[in-house]
Amino acid sequence: MARVWTWLREDVWEIRFRRYVALALAAVLVSLGVWGGMTATKENRSCAPGVVRPRGSQECVGVSWTTYAFGRPQFADTVRAIHRENARLKPGSYVTVALLEPFTATDADNLGDVLHELQGAYLAQYQANHDSTGLKPKIRLVLANPGATGAHWRQTVDQLEGMTKGRNRLRAVTGVGLSTENNKKAVKALTARGIPVVGSSITADDLANGQNGKDPFPGLARVSPTNTDEARALASFAKVSATRAFLVYDRTGDPYTRTIQRSFEKMLKGSRYGAQPFTPPTDRSKEGSTANVFAQITNILCDTPKSTDTVLFAGRHTQLRQFINALGARGCSDRRFTLLTGDEGSYLTGDKDLDPSALRDTLLSVRYTALAHPDAWAKDAARTGGGAADAKVLTDLLALGKRDKEVGPIGSVDLSDGQLIIAYDAMRLAVRGIRGASPTGGIPALADVGLQWPQVKGKQLRVNGASGWICLDAHGNPYDKAVPIVELTPDARARFLRMAWPEGRPPAKECLPPS
Repeated sequence: MARVWTWLREDVWEIRFRRYVALALAAVLVSLGVWGGMTATKENRSCAPGVVRPRGSQECVGVSWTTYAFGRPQFADTVRAIHRENARLKPGSYVTVALLEPFTATDADNLGDVLHELQGAYLAQYQANHDSTGLKPKIRLVLANPGATGAHWRQTVDQLEGMTKGRNRLRAVTGVGLSTENNKKAVKALTARGIPVVGSSITADDLANGQNGKDPFPGLARVSPTNTDEARALASFAKVSATRAFLVYDRTGDPYTRTIQRSFEKMLKGSRYGAQPFTPPTDRSKEGSTANVFAQITNILCDTPKSTDTVLFAGRHTQLRQFINALGARGCSDRRFTLLTGDEGSYLTGDKDLDPSALRDTLLSVRYTALAHPDAWAKDAARTGGGAADAKVLTDLLALGKRDKEVGPIGSVDLSDGQLIIAYDAMRLAVRGIRGASPTGGIPALADVGLQWPQVKGKQLRVNGASGWICLDAHGNPYDKAVPIVELTPDARARFLRMAWPEGRPPAKECLPPS
């Protein structure tokens, strides 16, 4: 009996000892933050299939192929339309094209731009899949978001590269949008991995091939002219005199602002006055303190002789709007000025922060080079370089979307900023490259798609875009592309003035770039 009692005491002691050790170990683990990691459910950072919140960020980035609209209600109708079209495709009959845009942008102007590019890409997808010729392969469209500022471009590019294999068969990326440093890195990485890219509204000269005879982005094609070509078209329209002009530019610069600044500087050789810089926030969609700087610059402008009547502006749209508002309040309101800038002016259409009195009550005109405009071809049906019949193909598609539930709805449509038009043309160029790489209608090799761009020219092979003819040179850049000159009205609308051309005249009917 004594021996049994001894065993019982030893068992009780051992149980108590083990509990003590377990409690002590738990206390140590909790203090080290390990216990919670061992017992808690792993955090779910998924937003939707293919889309996640990266560690340290609340943005949902990645590639979406569902009805997920990145938390932006204005995208929902078009995203659903794309999903319906994708669902109609038979397995093995299609290739995938990704639209790369900042779908989680917070700036209202950028969101409007993204919406219009989304709509344009979808309409071109629908047209390609329902064309009466029955050409193949069919086109599946997915949405690639690198983040509001493109900061997560590497993760998105890695995902897109993975989609080039297997059943996705990714064969091109289109869109890209703004000419920013992050987008430049994304395009560099995509093309380095053999993925063809068709830029819609990128215009920076250093985001193009052919500069100094080099091609840093093999497989890149564009449908918009470079900033240099835009400036040449603007100069042919405005007849800018260096002795009468004044330059205001972004001191820190990004690919867009730097190259448009250089283009303007070439126009101003011999100018009597030094250019005036300003320093915007790193995120140029933010207000910052530049409004105060612009108020001072207008004072300097008023000190110039009355013969100075032209202001060239090399900056983004938020700073452009601030400068226009400052010019509206300038002390020399009795002097007439014409402000000339690049396609960033298109973002000001509908901008609620633009002071209407700046354009209504003063002698100020704001004119800019647009990428496209719905009125551009209304009176140019027989002209080379583009025409009313080509533009009508898109407007007919829009009309079809309003009455046919198989096509639309696609949300509120606005063609005035040109973004829907140019995105539609970019997607059509992507389709041309894909189908040109596989004349039998089969699935083309990824490496063959980007090789098609130098052959997009001439009467038969050019793309008759809604924005004008797209005839590419050997480096994938559009030759002598039509450039609409647009004037900003006091109610923030874009009024078409005239078509201008980098070469000073439209291309010949053959549309063959010279050597």
